[in-house]
Amino acid sequence: MASTAASATAGHPPEATRRDFLYIATATVGAVGAAATLVPLVDQMNPDASTLAAGGPVDLDISKVAEGQQVVIRWRQRPIFVFRRSKQTLDAMQSKEMISLLSDPNSDQLQQPPYATNWHRSLKPELGVLVGICTHLGCIPLFYPSASQTTPVANWPGGYFCPCHGSKYDPAGRVFSGVPAPYNLPVPPYRFVNDKTIRVGENDASAAAWNFDSIRQL
Repeated sequence: MASTAASATAGHPPEATRRDFLYIATATVGAVGAAATLVPLVDQMNPDASTLAAGGPVDLDISKVAEGQQVVIRWRQRPIFVFRRSKQTLDAMQSKEMISLLSDPNSDQLQQPPYATNWHRSLKPELGVLVGICTHLGCIPLFYPSASQTTPVANWPGGYFCPCHGSKYDPAGRVFSGVPAPYNLPVPPYRFVNDKTIRVGENDASAAAWNFDSIRQL
């Protein structure tokens, strides 16, 4: 049975056993130069160790994720980024300027299930679900959703930046050209249980046979 990661009040210190399970990154997407701020968020029901070790599915209540916010949960001991994108972010992802920066804008490399092989790399455009591990050397990219002239680098268009070696990704996890990372960020198998809940670790009904282990690189 899938476990549920439900949010509680932000700002309270998480328990030691829960500290690395759930974080929320809040950003004002429309503000130029605004970077995400990580805020601990305590979950009400942590998946037990055996569930995480076995790669069992994990549920997330997405109704708690506001526009411009990102939540990070764990699945198979990996960080999973869940980002509710604004219309401004979606428009930027489709712009000629953004597409011209990308190495694999059409997701030709198998880094996602068939149901996420689209321009937004997700089941629904407004909700991104990505494995938060850089495809270069396995670091965790930082979340900078807003365009900025200076932060984290000059002429930043918005997305994910890996501080280890400078790899860059757009808000759909599509890798930029000319950076060390060779592939887009992976998309894990996931589906909507209902309008308020996603389940990471189970395929959408349209591609139940897709195997996450077949992706090129984590």
